[in-house]
Amino acid sequence: MIGVFDSGIGGVTVLKELLKLLPNEKYIYYSDSINNPYGDKTNEEIIDISDKVVEFLINKGCTIIVIACNTASAIAKDYLRNKYSIPIIAIEPAYKSVLDDEKTLVMATKATINSDKFKTLFNKYDNHNTILLSCSGLADLIEEGNKDKIIEYLNNKIGEYKGVKNVVLGCTHYPLIKEEISKVLGPVNFYDGSLGVAKHTKEVMEEKGLITNSKQEITFIDSSNNKEDLFYELLKR
Repeated sequence: MIGVFDSGIGGVTVLKELLKLLPNEKYIYYSDSINNPYGDKTNEEIIDISDKVVEFLINKGCTIIVIACNTASAIAKDYLRNKYSIPIIAIEPAYKSVLDDEKTLVMATKATINSDKFKTLFNKYDNHNTILLSCSGLADLIEEGNKDKIIEYLNNKIGEYKGVKNVVLGCTHYPLIKEEISKVLGPVNFYDGSLGVAKHTKEVMEEKGLITNSKQEITFIDSSNNKEDLFYELLKR
């Protein structure tokens, strides 16, 4: 069984890619909306929260964990891999996929941008024409689902960057609002890590002999017990 977790329903963008590559598997998706957003918490809090979620998923029978949250991946990945024996797959912002020197905007949480993991990635692939932008509160608005508030936030936060060519979506919530981002910035090339992490998950499962080819089953669990309808709506899009 594959365990997937995020600070809310944003990780559905990762789950959808997993389902394309691994359609005949059993999944548990854990939406930790009661602790959303992770990006504004301390590293210690993020590690503690992630640890509890992973332990919960393992106790439910998961044999591999996919961290569908850039913040938790950046901060807690090493701790979790050192503690648990099962494979822990982590997502990262798809900045290395930007192969040109066009003006690029990286949208992510404060914790992701400030993490050592992202700094190492950024320094390695820096195209020397990149803006790093912390988007505190945006994941909350996406969870809320109020498009007017989202557009108002985006106009205030990223309106000045109209004309950028590339946008790296460094939070799994952000691909859910590509349309709204495009309304503010105009036509852009989007990059996110969902497909890459799904491919890596399949590779690891093949290597470890974890693929079951059973009947597809998706169990959704939300820590605040109020996101189920939204989750299945987004899963069908």
